[in-house]
Amino acid sequence: MAAITYEHIKTCKQSGARLGVVHTPHGSFETPIFMPVGTLATVKTMSPEDLKEMGAKIILSNTYHLWLRPGHEIVKEAGGLHTFMNWDRPILTDSGGFQVFSLSDMRKITEEGVEFKNHLNGSKMFLSPEKAMEIQNDLGPDIMMAFDECPPYPAEFDYMKASVERTSRWAERCLKAHGRPEDQGLFGIVQGGEYEELRKKSAQDLVSLDFPGYAIGGLSVGEPKDVMNRVLEHTTPLLPANKPRYLMGVGSPDSLIDGAIRGIDMFDCVLPTRIARNGTLMTSSGRLVVRNAKFTRDFGPLDEKCDCHVCKNYSRAYIRHLVKCDETFGLRLTTYHNLYFLLKLMENVREAIRNDRLLDYREEFFEEYGFNKPNAKNF
Repeated sequence: MAAITYEHIKTCKQSGARLGVVHTPHGSFETPIFMPVGTLATVKTMSPEDLKEMGAKIILSNTYHLWLRPGHEIVKEAGGLHTFMNWDRPILTDSGGFQVFSLSDMRKITEEGVEFKNHLNGSKMFLSPEKAMEIQNDLGPDIMMAFDECPPYPAEFDYMKASVERTSRWAERCLKAHGRPEDQGLFGIVQGGEYEELRKKSAQDLVSLDFPGYAIGGLSVGEPKDVMNRVLEHTTPLLPANKPRYLMGVGSPDSLIDGAIRGIDMFDCVLPTRIARNGTLMTSSGRLVVRNAKFTRDFGPLDEKCDCHVCKNYSRAYIRHLVKCDETFGLRLTTYHNLYFLLKLMENVREAIRNDRLLDYREEFFEEYGFNKPNAKNF
């Protein structure tokens, strides 16, 4: 039996979005789902107990960063990521490709892999499909990602075409190098930028390799929202209906709903934790910057309609005070709330699919959040 399987539960009659369950060696989770990001084997300021309390079913860690610190051999010696970080639910690791390719001024791409400089000490390093598999096999996640090239946006057609072809060749090498297919599912990553022809080529190449799941990469990298939605509309239908579909790096509330409507099952992003550290919150009525002076004497909750632990127990005034004083507890509270907000949003999306009303829910959410207003502030 495959390490990762997808069970379809229902298709929303109104939107076409789908409700499903992904089964992994460390448990199952309903989709569509948002996955908190724990880059260095920790979701910043959150404990595993916090994450379970708020309803997180699966989290991410980062291959590149864990390769550098503490080293994949040490994580393997500890018993793998689940034991190392005391998390007994599913884990997904990315391949490190995005991080390596973001070091654009310090890297050299060849057919064999990518040579780049360690961002911590400047030493030369080399990451190949085979090395990415070795690291992830040692880290021991339930879901691991193939090593792909992450082109910049925008990119010329010819460059993107060569990149897609290389990513397909690398995907085949990843499959051959994958040492633990019985308990780790390897996902292929569809690239191609905004070019429909190249997305189709990439999807066809990867589907022919029969991965247990597929990711769509190269989005949420600066392109307009309508471009992302258009790419999803012509890419998602090219992926197998009996396998999970993962949109990488997307975490704004509107994009989560729009992605689910277009057939996406899994999402991740550092957005909720990153903006939380600046005192920016997601609330049912839109973006809230708690650092602002107008909250100095505001003793109400961050969001009156939120039932998270933070909103039940702490005021805007108190959280503002903590954030302004750079108190770690303030960052914990803002991070907890933002993650809870997105996890609850996806719970509501799943319920709307069950009731065949996801388009109605989208309209209601967008109206209250403020997305329908001119010059609405997003993240």
